[in-house]
Amino acid sequence: MKHEICKIVDIPQTGSLIAPFFGREVHVWRCGERIRAAANACLHFGGPLDCKDGAFVCQWHGAKFSLESGERLEGPAPKGSRLMFLSTHIEDGALNYVWGE
Repeated sequence: MKHEICKIVDIPQTGSLIAPFFGREVHVWRCGERIRAAANACLHFGGPLDCKDGAFVCQWHGAKFSLESGERLEGPAPKGSRLMFLSTHIEDGALNYVWGE
């Protein structure tokens, strides 16, 4: 099964697009040739993330995560934690969340 997250043309070349996702939000961004999607939630207390200076930074307490791997770089989020990436597939000009495949 699949669920469309956004159109590929809407994803910026730098930074990220915040898209609605089943009552929540996800960040969608370009990482080299790859398009990634991750939950817009810090792993410390679930605060929203900003995409700035090549990383995701929690608006509440400043935890910082890598755009490439999602790994915690610094801040109060648990050491070794990583953002929750979505399983995605590009089809017909859209980025889709896929499950059960």
